[in-house]
Amino acid sequence: MFRRERVSTTSDGFKKSSSRGAVSKPDMPISLKDDDRHGLITLLITALSSFLIPFMSSSVIIALPAMGREFEMNIITLSWLTTSYILASASLLVPFGRLSDMYGRKRIFLIGYVIFFIGSTLAAATPNGTILLVSRAVQGLGGAAILSTTLALLTEVFARRGLGRALGINTAAVYAGLSMGPFLGGLLTESIGWRSIFWISSLSCFVVITAVVWKLRDFNEKTKERFDLAGTVLYSTSLIALIYGLSRLPDTIGILAISAGLLGAGFFVRRANRTEVPLINFQIFIHNRGFTFSNLAALIHYSGTWAVTFLLSLFLQFAKGLPAETAGLVLITSPIVQALLSPSCGRLSDRVEPRILASIGMAVTVVGMAMLVLLSAQTGIVYIIVSLVIIGSGFALFASPNTNAIMSSIDPAYYGFASATVATMRQIGMTLSMGMVMVVFALVIGSVEITPDRHHAFITSSRIIFFIASLLCVSAIFASLARGTIHK
Repeated sequence: MFRRERVSTTSDGFKKSSSRGAVSKPDMPISLKDDDRHGLITLLITALSSFLIPFMSSSVIIALPAMGREFEMNIITLSWLTTSYILASASLLVPFGRLSDMYGRKRIFLIGYVIFFIGSTLAAATPNGTILLVSRAVQGLGGAAILSTTLALLTEVFARRGLGRALGINTAAVYAGLSMGPFLGGLLTESIGWRSIFWISSLSCFVVITAVVWKLRDFNEKTKERFDLAGTVLYSTSLIALIYGLSRLPDTIGILAISAGLLGAGFFVRRANRTEVPLINFQIFIHNRGFTFSNLAALIHYSGTWAVTFLLSLFLQFAKGLPAETAGLVLITSPIVQALLSPSCGRLSDRVEPRILASIGMAVTVVGMAMLVLLSAQTGIVYIIVSLVIIGSGFALFASPNTNAIMSSIDPAYYGFASATVATMRQIGMTLSMGMVMVVFALVIGSVEITPDRHHAFITSSRIIFFIASLLCVSAIFASLARGTIHK
């Protein structure tokens, strides 16, 4: 498994080799003989990481009402407990990805876990809402280093065979975290308190750090290129300004922040095209169609779907009056379906064109999202569960094949960058999704707490958001179809 084909790096990120490179060979299962045990170790550690991060995110979402009550937070501030994490993570994913290609993926992966441990411990012991927001940002910083290297570590080991299946298992771990998060998060919040979620995260980080130090190998050849620090500062600040601006719309400061972010992004692109070793090599996006449209499809997909859990968590607890534990049991539906179907979908993507599978997945997702447009105070729990099953099935058909397409279309020297790009599309998509929620909430509800007399306005807002999200998912189908053929 670990013998590498000789691959030369091209300026546009394509693989040049005598074989199919990182495109998985369909009938070669993951072997566990001899040195392949290191492949199993890598798979287990990355799967645990892929479980922990989404577990934390979904657990925090279900615990938001409890946090809001303790620190007297309004709906906009509560949204920032999610957005601050995503903002910090999204702005540094690509820089950490480049650093991992240059100085070692294991090193960056380990640093990420140390930072995430600090953020989790700080959140667990926080005395007020302000420090809680800061701790979530610290977690986002650590999450950026973790997420930017996870797929790179996995692809480096399974590049020659079984990549789709390995990615499917990894994706299943993601959805297992998402599925257990609402249930366990609700259970912990109701029985022990929301702080216990962060204490469990700290303990999990300690376990992973120990496993990484003792067992994980680093296989990538370090390039030791000069890191584009100036480009990183420009990139991160521009992205932060854009995301912050989205969260403050329709206020004037939001428009100004978005304008500043777009201006900074323009300078960043111009600088990257004139720099010998830029933070982002835009030639990859220009010449590598499969890589570009696969990432675009992921961006649109997450922009349209991420807010579902957030909105339904509030809907079930506020409008339907369910306790956090019961709401978590309902929200567990979609990720359970995703976890069950993802390994098969990932393995199938080694045989069937990802373009076809992912496009079908997006079409299925549209059906489930459209069902939520009809949400009302009288909507039954069974109806919501059915819509979540459909959305979960679409997710599974889309996620693993789309990730396989991205990692299979790029040169091994860029695995860290590609891994970071996948995570960046996801994080930016999540942020755009939450930004959409904040804008609609601000326009329809205002910066107030959701009290019973405002339930109707909240449901109206949710329906508007689900309608916009459905249109986004429709556009993602076309982006998915436009990527072209990945398996030659």
